[in-house]
Amino acid sequence: MRSFLFVPADSDKKISKALSVGADALILDLEDSVAASRKPAARPLASAFITETRKAAKRPRLYVRINPLDGPYWGDDLTGVIGSQPDGIILPKPNSAADADKLALALDHAELKAGIPSGQTRIIAIATETPVALMTLPSYMEVTQRLEGITWGAEDLSAVIGSSATREADGRAWTSPYRLARDMCLFAAVAAGKQPIDTVFVNFRDEEGCRLEAEQAARDGFTAKFAIHPNQIAIINQAFTPSAREIAWA
Repeated sequence: MRSFLFVPADSDKKISKALSVGADALILDLEDSVAASRKPAARPLASAFITETRKAAKRPRLYVRINPLDGPYWGDDLTGVIGSQPDGIILPKPNSAADADKLALALDHAELKAGIPSGQTRIIAIATETPVALMTLPSYMEVTQRLEGITWGAEDLSAVIGSSATREADGRAWTSPYRLARDMCLFAAVAAGKQPIDTVFVNFRDEEGCRLEAEQAARDGFTAKFAIHPNQIAIINQAFTPSAREIAWA
């Protein structure tokens, strides 16, 4: 997988459009892009979309970003979507691999109750959204086998540490704390044998900035990138598709 597109799970229009943009994976978001009052309505929308899309002969992989494990919503998120058999769950704000293990245990019970194959649902952790999480990245060396990828995030981390910006004045280069988080995520993922996934480029109107960041991520060892807008998908797919020369060299 090269590209993951976030889609608000409470928007029928955006969910339907997402299938046509060429993303390798779709992330139906029940967290940041869905207000608390809309979460109960978003869960059945996400579940119905996954159920229908799984029937297609050719489809993107389908993930659901649930709410954080330290909040009140994630249990209902899991219960609301697991019966549709998403390919995986995106775990936000884990403080360590222990949170991935906690989610894995919940998935064991949810899959059994729903009558779907045990271990089928994978996990991708957004592993740098709290300061504690950065200090515990080595914990992913021993983690549930459900974990297939590790990615990072800047915006929530910025809110916690109180930084006034995540990028330099050009709007493209990361400031020092976020370069560190990016690099630590890459090393942790590779060391754990998981897919290293780069975070989103928020300014979707800056297509050249997205292209440069995706190319740099691919150069450095990331194998995929999250996206927040359909216009970013072709750019990301191209950046993470090996050239003929790279294939020959490999």
